[in-house]
Amino acid sequence: MKKHLTELAVQRIKTPKEGTVEYFDLGYPGLSLRVGHGGAKSFQQFYRVDGKLVRESFGRWPAISLAAARAKWRETREKLANGELVTREAKSHALSFDRAAEDWLKRDQSQNKASTLYQAIRTVEAELLPAWRSKRVDQITKADVIALLDSIMDRGAPIMAKRVQRIVRRFFHWCLERDIVKVDPTVGLPRIANGKTRERLLSAQELAKIWAETDCIGPFGAAVRLLILTGARREEIGQLRWSEIDGDVIHLKGHRTKNGEPHDIPLSAPARELLDSIPRLGAFVFTFSGTKPINGWSRPKAKLDTVSGVSDWHVHDVRRTVATGLEKLGIKLQVTEAILGHTSGSRAGIVGVYQRHDYAEEKRAALEAWGAYVAALVRQ
Repeated sequence: MKKHLTELAVQRIKTPKEGTVEYFDLGYPGLSLRVGHGGAKSFQQFYRVDGKLVRESFGRWPAISLAAARAKWRETREKLANGELVTREAKSHALSFDRAAEDWLKRDQSQNKASTLYQAIRTVEAELLPAWRSKRVDQITKADVIALLDSIMDRGAPIMAKRVQRIVRRFFHWCLERDIVKVDPTVGLPRIANGKTRERLLSAQELAKIWAETDCIGPFGAAVRLLILTGARREEIGQLRWSEIDGDVIHLKGHRTKNGEPHDIPLSAPARELLDSIPRLGAFVFTFSGTKPINGWSRPKAKLDTVSGVSDWHVHDVRRTVATGLEKLGIKLQVTEAILGHTSGSRAGIVGVYQRHDYAEEKRAALEAWGAYVAALVRQ
């Protein structure tokens, strides 16, 4: 009930026979005196933050007076007016690593060139989120950063570890600038030395063994087969949508490629046959649920290694193997680079500005030849 409270009125309010009674102070919206059947009287206030009702207790009367309760009420109202109050849940969400990383990509990285932004997004998705998604960003410690970098080094990926360290440094520097964290956990970490560029190529026998055992990892296996047939990047195929396939061509828009440029991938006869064999469960080609693409390659890749007997290779090595295989088939370098979607090498600089030929027919002929080679290889 509503009542104009005074100290005398508070003192005279009778104890209810059962339960509790709330007396809301007229002129002070949300401020109330709570009286229990045991005789205890306490002040509290109610207000909303982000649509959520919050109840704040001030303490028992007479330890806290009506005047003191009203003073606290005024402080809270000022904070509400200035936007200084958030709920505990809202604060936790605002400081979650995934929310902070999303904000960082939007505010700090979005103006970078497409390839740099792509690299940052892929690193966050593939390396940082699996490790820190459930953490608050201000609770990530130096030990957490070291553990992450060590795990990447232990799997034999020094170049990736160096990239992760660079991105993590930039991310926490940004967080420090915006007062999201008080301490930068990357301070004092020695820089990881430059790693050697991988040169691993899969032999014809290894390629055949991997192909033969891909069924053991479900949709991941079918994706590996399409990677072998196209030389595309892992995420270009792993996140492939049916809507990106038009007849015998995969059309990737700029936001789906590393260099930010649209990229067409002709489908050879074996590639079309593979795609025709995949059931349509939803928007994505390679999926378990139909609503999300495959994600988290480590476990299925480890299983494929064990079953096939081929080890010490990365999924990206398939791309290098395809490029080398095309060269052995006599395909021109410019055509191979067009297939891979490269804008460097023979297509860089002034050549790239004036040479706008898309090599569409050459790419199709080259991938048909490569598809025939792979088909013959796996039949042996």
